[in-house]
Amino acid sequence: MRLFTTQSEYADRLASAVESESHCTSQMKLLIDQISSQQGKIVALEEERKRREDECKELKSLVEDLRRKGLQKVVTEVQPPVAAVVIMACNRADYLERTVESVLKHQSSVASKFPLFVSQDGSHPDVKSKALSYSQLVYMQHLDSEPVHTERPGELIAYYKIARHYKWALDQLFYQHNFNQVIILEDDMEIAPDFFEYFEAAAALLEKDKSIMAVSSWNDNGQKQFVHDPYALYRSDFFPGLGWMLSKGTWDELSPKWPKAYPDDWLRLEENHKGRQFVRPEVCRTYNFGEVGSSLGQFFKQYLEPIKLNDVKVPPLPLLLSFQLSDKYPKHFAEIVRKAKLVRGKDAVLKAFNIVGDVRIQYQDEDEFANIARQFGIFEEWKDGVPRTAYKGVVVFRHQTSRRVFLVSPDSLRQLEILDA
Repeated sequence: MRLFTTQSEYADRLASAVESESHCTSQMKLLIDQISSQQGKIVALEEERKRREDECKELKSLVEDLRRKGLQKVVTEVQPPVAAVVIMACNRADYLERTVESVLKHQSSVASKFPLFVSQDGSHPDVKSKALSYSQLVYMQHLDSEPVHTERPGELIAYYKIARHYKWALDQLFYQHNFNQVIILEDDMEIAPDFFEYFEAAAALLEKDKSIMAVSSWNDNGQKQFVHDPYALYRSDFFPGLGWMLSKGTWDELSPKWPKAYPDDWLRLEENHKGRQFVRPEVCRTYNFGEVGSSLGQFFKQYLEPIKLNDVKVPPLPLLLSFQLSDKYPKHFAEIVRKAKLVRGKDAVLKAFNIVGDVRIQYQDEDEFANIARQFGIFEEWKDGVPRTAYKGVVVFRHQTSRRVFLVSPDSLRQLEILDA
C-alpha cells in the first residue's frame, strides 16, 4: 500500500511537472510571439524613420529649387537663355514695383530667354514682400553684417554696400546659376519696348568681339534735345552703366579684384578696361526715375529727368551691330567724323547752329572741352582722361535736329587716322 501510495504521489507530481512544463512552454511561445511582434514594430519604425529622412532630403532639395524658383519655369532646356536679368534692390519698395512692372510688360514673351531675378541687399521687409509677390521672378537676398570702413572721411557707406552687393549677386548668377551673360538693372529704371531685342542682338556681338567689354542701354547725353535716331549705336571708351550686360568671361577677370566702392568709376580706369570699349545706343533703352537714392538726386533734374526713352519697337539689329566689330568700326566712325564740317574759332558753337549737316568742333584740352560742353548743355565730366560717351576722344550728339555735332581732340584725328583735316 505504501508503495502504491508513493507511486501515486510520484505520478501526481510528474503530471504536475509536465503541466508546469507545458505552461512554461506556452508562456515562452507567447513571449517569443510578443518579441517577434515588437521586432516587427521596430522594423516598421526604422522604415518610418528612413522614409522621413528621405522626405526631409526631398524637402531640402525642394527648398533649394524654390530658392532659385527652379528655373524650370522660366528657362527651358530647348533654348538656353540669352542672359539673366537682375534688378538690384535695397530699401525702395515703391521704386522696385515700378521697375518690375516695366520689365514684366516686355519680358513675358521672352521669359525663357531672359529669366528675371531681384537681388535685395539687406532685409527691408517691404522690399522682400514686394519681390516675393511676383511669381515671374526669382528672389535673392544678400545679408552682410560685416562692418564698413570707408577709405576717406565723409564718404557714404552706401557706395561700399552697393559694391559688395554687386559682387555677391554677380557671383551668384555666374557661378551658382551658371549664366553666360547677365544684364544689370537698378530698382529705379524703366525699360524701352525693344530692350530685350537690343540685348539679344548685342549678346552675339559680346560673344564674338572680345574688344567689347560690356554693352549698355544708356547714353549719358541721351536727353531729348541730343538724340534723334533709335537705330544708331556707338562704341565708347567711357563705361556708361545704368542697364548693362557683361559676359562670364569678363566677370571671371573682374570678380577677384572687384573694388570696395564706386565700381562704375573703377570700370572707367584704363587699368581695368584695358583698352576695351563699351557699346551704347544713341537713344536710351532705359530710363532712370530715381530722384531719391544713394546719389541724393545728383544731376537728376539736369541730366536724368530729360532723358529720352526709346518708344518705338526697333527690330533686331544684326546689320547695325555688325558695324560695331573691331575690324570695321574705327574706319566706319572715322569716315563719319571726316565728312563733318569743321568749325573753328571762339564762336564755333554759335556757328554750328547755322550749319546744315554734321559739324566738327575741335577742343585742345579738358578745360576747353568743358567750356564747349557747357554751352551745348551736355556732360562736362571726364574720368581717367576720357569725356563721358567719348570714343577716341570724340564726343558725338545731335543738337535740336538730326544734325550731329562731333567734339574732337587733336589726338582723336591721329587715332582715327584722319589725315586730311
